[in-house]
Amino acid sequence: MYPIVVLLLDGLADRGHEVLGGRTGNEAAATPNLDALAGRGSCGLLYSVGPGRAPSSEVAHWSLLGYRPDEFPGRAVFEALGRGQEVSEEDVFAYAALRPAERREDGWWLTGRPHPERDTHEAQRLVERCERIEVDGLTFTLAHVWRGEAVLRIAGGADDRVTDTDTFFRDRHPLLRPQPLVAEAERTARACEAWTREVLRRLEGERFPVITLKWFGRPRPIPSFLERHGITGAFAAESAFLRGLATALQLDPIEATETDDPAADLRGRLALAGERLDAGDTFVFCHQKAADTAGHTKDPHVKQETVEVLDAALSDVGSLVTRAIVCITGDHATPASPEVIHSGDPVPLLVAGPGVRADGVERFGEIDFAAGILGQLRGPDLLPVLLNAADRPLFLGSRPTAFAGADGYPALLEPLL
Repeated sequence: MYPIVVLLLDGLADRGHEVLGGRTGNEAAATPNLDALAGRGSCGLLYSVGPGRAPSSEVAHWSLLGYRPDEFPGRAVFEALGRGQEVSEEDVFAYAALRPAERREDGWWLTGRPHPERDTHEAQRLVERCERIEVDGLTFTLAHVWRGEAVLRIAGGADDRVTDTDTFFRDRHPLLRPQPLVAEAERTARACEAWTREVLRRLEGERFPVITLKWFGRPRPIPSFLERHGITGAFAAESAFLRGLATALQLDPIEATETDDPAADLRGRLALAGERLDAGDTFVFCHQKAADTAGHTKDPHVKQETVEVLDAALSDVGSLVTRAIVCITGDHATPASPEVIHSGDPVPLLVAGPGVRADGVERFGEIDFAAGILGQLRGPDLLPVLLNAADRPLFLGSRPTAFAGADGYPALLEPLL
């Protein structure tokens, strides 16, 4: 049996661009190392939640790691865990963000966000002004994170099935009224509205008069990654929410900062993976955001150049491929155009390592990978494919571990006591 290493290049997938001759940034890039790895491995395309569906990063990762939608606790829980906060199933969490806004006839329109350096102290002061508010038996407390952003904890029997007040697309809608998704959440939704109005009152006349809410959720009992898949290890990422996700799954969260040198960052992640394998880990997940950042520039040439830089850093990946099953993929597409955040386009999926067959694909990119032996997969297929390649396949009807619900399968047999 072999360990598994996943190199997750956030936002890796792209769309074809006229300025790149109809190719994606991956297809236009010179990628000799990825080409060589594709030539010795199995290739395919991956949709984290399904064709045409544009997922958020947290939903995409949840699916790729083999967890079901009904088990998802909400990103705000990950944000809290990633910052070392205690969480409880009795409380509801949301992510709160202080924002500048202007009052118009149809509501409050967001106009930006505090500057991460110039406005830090003012933003924290204003958040602390709204730190504890009680509405209808519910207690709202804020824990400031940075730049006026905070984790909101709602105690007193709240329901997390409430819609966001954050418009996300601030040029399309004003600040939204929270709505219950089920009848049982009516009390919480109305309390969140009253809380928002009280915040507006307390911040009246300030440069930042609004605090938005999003990503409602609450902790849920879920199997650990070891319990679900029979392997365990480390999860390296810069983002606090991803390290919180790792904490929720009982993977070892490692803070892996990102700099202006994405090649050095990726080489550092490869070295970390090697160290963790030496220490006995059976699973190492390394996240890097550079490709996603490049896609958000909306310049196809920047996406192409970033992929080339990342490829150059993979010159030493062969040392991992000889001792582990190595997967290189992304969580979603972040197209360099048009003006969308994420899209539902297919993501390249590459698997290489001992015993993994070469399938004839010799060039990295979406079109070439469409001819790969892995075909087109969805997020929940990823771990079974990797476990199978690692000589750890789940025999249908059995359990990968002794824990009920492992790999999402129902308990078919009970142990004889």
